[in-house]
Amino acid sequence: MNVILNGETKTIKTDSSILDLIQLMDLGDARIAVELNLEIVPRSEHAATILKTGDTLEVVHAIGGG
Repeated sequence: MNVILNGETKTIKTDSSILDLIQLMDLGDARIAVELNLEIVPRSEHAATILKTGDTLEVVHAIGGG
């Protein structure tokens, strides 16, 4: 199935979760924020949130600064 990831079409397996997508992107331990269809998804919900065809996701790295 296809989702939109950071503005680009990405083909993933049906019934993939946000966590599956994060692992596919090799971001397992990274400090990231995930937005699904314009709503932030808490890290605690990544494994339980199943993606659907046409979902739009933004995945961004948290960068510290000062």
